Amino acid sequence: MERFLSCDWGTSRFRLRLIQATDLHVLASVTHDKGIAETFRLWKEQRGKSIRREEFYANALRDAVDELEQKSGALLNDVPIVISGMASSTIGLMELPYKTLPFQLDGSDLYAEALYTETLNNRLILVSGVRTDRDVMRGEETKVVGCAPLLEHTEKEQLLILPGTHPKHVWIKGNQATAFETYMTGEFFDLLSVQSMLSDSVEAGADFQDPANQACFCEGVDASQTSDLLHAAFMVRTNQLLKQIPKTRNFYYLSGVLIGAELRGICANTPVYLVGAPKHSHLYERALNELGVPIVKIIDADTALISGQRLIFSALRT
Repeated sequence: MERFLSCDWGTSRFRLRLIQATDLHVLASVTHDKGIAETFRLWKEQRGKSIRREEFYANALRDAVDELEQKSGALLNDVPIVISGMASSTIGLMELPYKTLPFQLDGSDLYAEALYTETLNNRLILVSGVRTDRDVMRGEETKVVGCAPLLEHTEKEQLLILPGTHPKHVWIKGNQATAFETYMTGEFFDLLSVQSMLSDSVEAGADFQDPANQACFCEGVDASQTSDLLHAAFMVRTNQLLKQIPKTRNFYYLSGVLIGAELRGICANTPVYLVGAPKHSHLYERALNELGVPIVKIIDADTALISGQRLIFSALRT
């Protein structure tokens, strides 16, 4: 396999990238906001025309492949498409069952379905998610597989932290992912900073690299360790009223409170890997440093995703 198409089809976002398989170099990419939720909504509006869901989603993929062909100048009709994320959910292209933990770090026992459609000549490889008795994830399992070659001593217990709207903490041991937990950190931040009374006390846009903003962020992290979360969050309001802390700095105080609360139970002797985009990794790195938790390695989330897709596809072919 010289090339493959990496598709990250999330709830609110779609990305399709042409990948050079040998070195995982991104040759061209297409990104838009027609995630699974929007695609499902559009399909429901078309039901009167008797378009099967699989066909409707394949049409959306075909449009993206056509756009990618124009950008890359390459013919892509025989290049396999590996799809991770919500495409295997109840509102996706085809529902696949979750794999119950544990799963192998090489991805060999994850559920993946190879299929063809009438709309596309491309072979589709649809990767499903993972579950425990009380938690689920779709998409992050692929990143975990992609991280495996970069981990040290995978037979020992380690923790992968994957920041995002709903961050995941994934425990690794014995070359398996053995447990994970999902947090509402990003969504809580959006709710509090946009829809609550705290929205008048915070303002986005300031540079996190500013030492004053980092100091305020660390104050929030520290407050999350010594105060109840609900009380620490209210301090965002009193920071403005009583201390006249600027809204742009208070923005990072609130971020520190929530990220600190998420990281509160992590022991300092736990080997931690941070898997995220730079905008998230900078915040989590600073918070972990403030808490005295060393980071073994920071791994780019996109690199992990693409690497994981290649490994899962390779395992499916063997």
